[in-house]
Amino acid sequence: MSASTVPADNSFQFSQLWRDARYRSYTIQIIALVVVLSVVMMLISNAVENLEALGKDFNFGFLSEPAGYDIGQMLVEYSAASAHWKAALVGLLNTLLVALLACVSATVLGVFAGILRLSNNWVVSRLMAVYIEGVRNVPLLLQILAWYAVFIHVLPTPKQALKAPVIEGAVYATNRGFYVPGLTLSNGYLFVVGALLASVAGIFVFRKWARKRQEETGQILPLGLISLGLLIVPAALVYFAVGMPIALDYPIAGRFNLQGGLKVGTPLIALWFALSIYSGAFIAEIVRAGIMAISKGQSEAASALGLRPNRTMSLVVLPQALRIIIPPMISNYLNITKNSSLAIAVGYMDLTGTLGGITLNQTGREMECMLLLMATYLVISLSISGVMNAYNESVKLKGR
Repeated sequence: MSASTVPADNSFQFSQLWRDARYRSYTIQIIALVVVLSVVMMLISNAVENLEALGKDFNFGFLSEPAGYDIGQMLVEYSAASAHWKAALVGLLNTLLVALLACVSATVLGVFAGILRLSNNWVVSRLMAVYIEGVRNVPLLLQILAWYAVFIHVLPTPKQALKAPVIEGAVYATNRGFYVPGLTLSNGYLFVVGALLASVAGIFVFRKWARKRQEETGQILPLGLISLGLLIVPAALVYFAVGMPIALDYPIAGRFNLQGGLKVGTPLIALWFALSIYSGAFIAEIVRAGIMAISKGQSEAASALGLRPNRTMSLVVLPQALRIIIPPMISNYLNITKNSSLAIAVGYMDLTGTLGGITLNQTGREMECMLLLMATYLVISLSISGVMNAYNESVKLKGR
């Protein structure tokens, strides 16, 4: 007689949500989601009740009302009669402008300082150490104010600058800002812009092909000269072919100030310098750490093959160090963008100064302005992070 067997009970039991590993993670996530949503709903309900107690509602209609204030530095057409959303757009573009300039210049400065920090020359190495340690330990706000004070008190007035221009008839540095040649556009300029963009795309394709060719044959092409030619020659040919639609507008002496050209205000210059120098010190340490993480055997092997030190750094060390450098660089770029909100200290009207400053005070819409401000910075930060993470994926080691 065969022994009887008891069939397994496969029915679902409520205790499995916590004891069974198959369901436990989902249970914890659902509970966490419910708690977070409950807290958010409680905060929203509390905010709505407080607004009602103050006799306010929640809407964004104020964005279409006239702003009523002027902005000194702007990239798009704007006047005091423009709506608040236009003022916010001007502030957003100003934020993106100073963030882009600071990211580029801080990267260049940081890479050079990081490499020079490892120099065998004692004087150069010590100078870079003084710069890095000195700048990193002084608050950024103080540096912004210091640079602003330097430009205000050291640079000449517009009338004095006419007697001592940076470049005769073209560039003037004054305590009111820098005056440089501007662009005047006429019919056909879009063809030149299109040719320039096509040239940039062509440079990327060429450099990728040259890199692949070098890996296969070992032959090195003069990438710098060829890239420069690809950038200039096609755009120049199109420029002359369509009748030179782009011209320069030079600054000239006016009655009380310089007129014409393009004015770059002192607040923008001060903020740009401070952000670049401050962030460049942090980037220098990131670059130094990335280079030091690469085995010395790599440099020795490159030297044994006859590569010069600059070639060894650009072709052997830095490409490997990028895999270590890029992740912390993302945080630095995000910090540069967020630190640009200190612009209000020197009167540079960025997004915080317009939407989070004058617009908020004039309309009394604190909740709406703060939500828009936070959402905008969140989108900018996520966009920067997404682009840099994509680049990080392209340079990391690929497994089989």
